[in-house]
Amino acid sequence: MNDRIELRGLRVDAICGVLPHERTNPQPLELDLDVLVDLSEAGESDALVDTIDYGAVTAVAANVAAKLEPQLLEHLASVIADAVLAIDDRITAVVVSVRKLDPPVAERLATSGVRIERAR
Repeated sequence: MNDRIELRGLRVDAICGVLPHERTNPQPLELDLDVLVDLSEAGESDALVDTIDYGAVTAVAANVAAKLEPQLLEHLASVIADAVLAIDDRITAVVVSVRKLDPPVAERLATSGVRIERAR
């Protein structure tokens, strides 16, 4: 199955990083979420109950990012993925991308990030 709900460009300010200033100052992060779920019933019924609530997915991801305060983007992405999978048993997998929009490197790097996939 290749059905997916694509949620792009969720912006959050969060503590994430190893450097001292990253541990005290929230920084801008951007998240993309692909929620893999069979959308055939929703496609036929046109009923909200037959799909996944986009607002619930984005709220869970934003809440995890705001409260977790991890050192690594890898850990943040993994915890978000687990939280999204827990929203609804119909979700078979989730792909989570997390990017720092102002990465703390000397070079002129636009973003740094990770992309993970987790499945049931």
